[in-house]
Amino acid sequence: MSNTPSTVHMSRTIERLVTGQATSDGAGVKLNRVLTQNLQQRLDPFLMLDAFGSDKPDDYIAGFPDHPHRGFETVTYMLAGRMLHRDSAGNEGLLENGGVQWMTAGKGVIHSEIPQQEEGVMEGFQLWLNLHSSEKMNAPWYRDFQNEQLPKLTTPDGVQVTVIAGSSHGVQGAVTREITQPVYLDVHMPQGARFEQTLAEGHNAFIYVYRGEVQIVGQAVPVQRMAILANTSQADGVVIEASTDARFILVSGKPLKEPIVQYGPFVMNTTEEIYQALADFRDGRLGETA
Repeated sequence: MSNTPSTVHMSRTIERLVTGQATSDGAGVKLNRVLTQNLQQRLDPFLMLDAFGSDKPDDYIAGFPDHPHRGFETVTYMLAGRMLHRDSAGNEGLLENGGVQWMTAGKGVIHSEIPQQEEGVMEGFQLWLNLHSSEKMNAPWYRDFQNEQLPKLTTPDGVQVTVIAGSSHGVQGAVTREITQPVYLDVHMPQGARFEQTLAEGHNAFIYVYRGEVQIVGQAVPVQRMAILANTSQADGVVIEASTDARFILVSGKPLKEPIVQYGPFVMNTTEEIYQALADFRDGRLGETA
């Protein structure tokens, strides 16, 4: 067992494996929607996870032209490729290999995400994180993190971890959120290695394997599968073993336990708030900075 400050005494097990749905978004960007709307209550506070990856420019080159958001946060993690972000709050940033863009839409933002490459691989993830009802109408917030700005650690087993949010093995991540308490790790494991991550009781958690295969309590998680981790009351974390060289993201957070009403790019608590978002967007008020 690794000699780390994050020893897990009892691992969570896999509740179920999920295969994503092939779809497209924006101006025809092909992607795999792993966390879909029917899982939003189960994986509260997370609303959506898209995995995208292609070496065919036609699959991604048109990107995501101007579109609105209200009521949640988007976390975009680029494994490969370059994406330019511009928004109605005046933010602009170039997301490059290994970088993260964290955007709080709050009361409303209109933004675009356009690839800045003409060929090669474009690969990454976009995660939607819900906001508490008390925060949904807060001012928008935005931050770009280049790869070298993201905290990292290597365990004695040779497991390399990038800590995007939350903490792992005593290393604090780039972002913290008081209410949802998200943990977001990118974990690279050599074959035969073991990785332990403590998880708070009652927090919803999942992993998504994007290279190789891992095992949790003897059950395999193949490539391009999400494993929803069971909320076992006695479990204090998860123990993951790599049957091959493997890479995955591990995500957990504290559920908000509030109503979720989604209409496209708006996620609020009531239908009335959705109607208001649509009216504000139609009347040009949604992306106002005032």
